[in-house]
Amino acid sequence: MSVITNFEDRKRKKQLTNERKILSDLSINALKKSVLLHFYAARLAADLLDEGIEEACLDVAIEAYLLGADFGRFIVVGETMEMTRKRCHQEIAHFTETLYHFWLYLDYDRSTLEDDSIYIVCEKFVQYWWKEGYLKAERRYKLRLH
Repeated sequence: MSVITNFEDRKRKKQLTNERKILSDLSINALKKSVLLHFYAARLAADLLDEGIEEACLDVAIEAYLLGADFGRFIVVGETMEMTRKRCHQEIAHFTETLYHFWLYLDYDRSTLEDDSIYIVCEKFVQYWWKEGYLKAERRYKLRLH
């Protein structure tokens, strides 16, 4: 008797296993410091930086980190970081836009934020965490821990 395998389920299980391995090295304190470094140090609405926005920033950072780690597998075929970043440009732009619109939503009535500056900071924040995930995956592939 043969076993019928659903490849969608196997792919999802493998993805979850890889994400757990990658996230085991990520520190919540590093994420929180990064939020303070990028947003609070940029003097972007210190009164808006509460638990809600911090949680949204952490969510976007984790997603960008996982995206970078997922695309880090292209190091095996010889792609550079820039080539890989171009490959997932749409996803990075989506994370940046999501975080940017969340900041604008929180500042709706106050109008204390400048649109350009907050977008640039959101873009740098997402790029930073994508790069961290990519570099972590690159190290894992070089050490054959994947």
